Amino acid sequence: MERDTLEPSENQLFETASQTAGPYLHIGLAPNSIGLPSAGKEPRNKSCPQNQKTDSIQIVGTVWDGRKEPVKDAMLEAWQPDLGEISADSGIIDGEFERWHRVVTDFRNGNWSFNTCYPRTFGNFAPSISFWLVARGINIGLHTRMYFPENTKANALDPVLNSVAVERRNTLIAHQVGRLGYRFDIVLQGDNETVFFDV
Repeated sequence: MERDTLEPSENQLFETASQTAGPYLHIGLAPNSIGLPSAGKEPRNKSCPQNQKTDSIQIVGTVWDGRKEPVKDAMLEAWQPDLGEISADSGIIDGEFERWHRVVTDFRNGNWSFNTCYPRTFGNFAPSISFWLVARGINIGLHTRMYFPENTKANALDPVLNSVAVERRNTLIAHQVGRLGYRFDIVLQGDNETVFFDV
């Protein structure tokens, strides 16, 4: 009997079939968001603790694809500058406030939101929040940054914002909603595409 030519020999391997990357983000990384039990501690989107000398704010947004449709299976991670003090003895930062957040978009409408402390200015950098985004079909995470519209002077001095073409900077500046709320939509492609950084 002749050997099937498609069967790999000891010295011959074939490529595996291509497959989309997801949508498994909610299941694997934020199971509580869809009612599944978590194997470990999931990041909680806690409000700013009362002992912090800054306002608690809410940030909301939607991830949009190139067809101007909401991306309903995206996950975002957000980082922001530390607000606490570092102990000279231990080097440990006050742990009451989680400076890292993980949020997933709502399966119904693609919206996301979290509560946090208003970030501080450090050095020449304006108050900002950094985002990392992944979704089905995005194999390499996208990095972007959100700035606050009221910080005109600080934004004008920020070296990261100044590295972006003037006509594109508006994609990195949130819109204020009420006194303590901000909206930051992320556009993956097309008109008004959000600026993403090669990190």
